[in-house]
Amino acid sequence: MEFTLVGLTGSAELQTLLFGIFTFIYATALSGNFLLIFTICTCRKLHTPMYFLLINLSLVNVFSLSVTTPKLLQILWTHINTISFYGCITQMYLFVWCLSTELFLLSFMAFDRYAAICHPLQYTVIMKKEVCVGTASGVWFAGMVNSAVHAGLMLKLSFCNSNIVNHFFCDIPPVLKLSCSDTSLNEMMAFVADVFFGIFSCGLTLTSYFFILRAIFRIRSTEGKKKAFSTCSSHLIVVIFFFSSVIYTYMRPSSGYSLGKDKFVSLLYSVVTPVVNPLIYSLRNKDFKEALKTITGRVRLLQRVQV
Repeated sequence: MEFTLVGLTGSAELQTLLFGIFTFIYATALSGNFLLIFTICTCRKLHTPMYFLLINLSLVNVFSLSVTTPKLLQILWTHINTISFYGCITQMYLFVWCLSTELFLLSFMAFDRYAAICHPLQYTVIMKKEVCVGTASGVWFAGMVNSAVHAGLMLKLSFCNSNIVNHFFCDIPPVLKLSCSDTSLNEMMAFVADVFFGIFSCGLTLTSYFFILRAIFRIRSTEGKKKAFSTCSSHLIVVIFFFSSVIYTYMRPSSGYSLGKDKFVSLLYSVVTPVVNPLIYSLRNKDFKEALKTITGRVRLLQRVQV
């Protein structure tokens, strides 16, 4: 009826320290992503396809972080590390939904940068409102269907041996290892999902950046190259950071899993990435910083008027 999550450490002193660290990370990530969303929605200058996709990325980050971190904080503070069976399946369903959505979303953001740099005159036609909204909706829906398949197949398994999950949240690989029934169908569908969401999205991203870099190298002026590269460098950093950790965790043979090490690697894409994303996109983006200064100026002016 329930699973026991091992968590990150068994040391009580270290758990207290980690509680403070992850509370700060969680608060910082929520503040950064909501500030990003608010700034983009408020400033009309940022109402472009790139920032629309960035809003979706921030929503995925908030969603993903809120699926795993509160339970981790509860374990670290109360030392109660049990989770109900259906609570575990729900957490797995929501997290896989976020993960699948973010993979495709990052790929579509790479395509957006390809359209902006390689086809600037046709950009508004290629990335028109209907295309952006339709693709974003499709990405969220595809992620939901993928997670529903995995969660449904997991519900059909029997768990009659150990109930100890060697992780800080319920993820497919560690929970699958606990089943005492045939998991071949689960593993096959996981492989299909890895190919479709992982390899396909990674291939689409790499293809987009191949044409982007080729177009940048053809620009004669140094200033032009810097300006073109600055528009996609932030996204490239996020892609490398996120894809490398996800590929390491999921796209290996089941015999190659080392759950003790994998749960620390999973911190990169489940906890660290949602914090890093708003920092990278805001600190390296001139238009966003100008919009944030405008909003800050309006708030100060409003405060002076009220005084």
